[in-house]
Amino acid sequence: MQVNGQTVTQELNPQRLLLSVLRDELGLSGPKFGCGQGECGACMVLVDGKPQTSCNLPVWSVQDSHITTLEGLGTPEAPHPVQTAFLENRAAQCGFCVSGIVTSAAALLTHQPNPSRQDIAQALDKHLCRCCAHVRMIRAIEQAAQRMTPATFQD
Repeated sequence: MQVNGQTVTQELNPQRLLLSVLRDELGLSGPKFGCGQGECGACMVLVDGKPQTSCNLPVWSVQDSHITTLEGLGTPEAPHPVQTAFLENRAAQCGFCVSGIVTSAAALLTHQPNPSRQDIAQALDKHLCRCCAHVRMIRAIEQAAQRMTPATFQD
């Protein structure tokens, strides 16, 4: 498998869960352990561009896949537009759920560059956040979508 553009060459127990490999073996801290049942979204990663919970995903099921975590979306020098918009809109408080939400939002904007508020709410529906920052999160995702969509000019 590839993780954030790098091929993972070490031998892994195929029964291990992807989240534990990402955190324990590869040292990535973006995906978090939340519920352990794929219900809260804190462990969300992109598998071949699609949001998947990594806490209940065995490594064997993602062989030959491209995995992207929060760390793979952007860098401190060149953050992903969703990361920038979340910072600018202060769209997080405790930060526990945010990496999964940002990852899902990035996938949404890749597949649907001009989402409606309903589309955004549906994409965030898989995520639990107790900090009451949902309005700011939606605003941040709308802002990122505007920045990512090329301007159209009319004559």
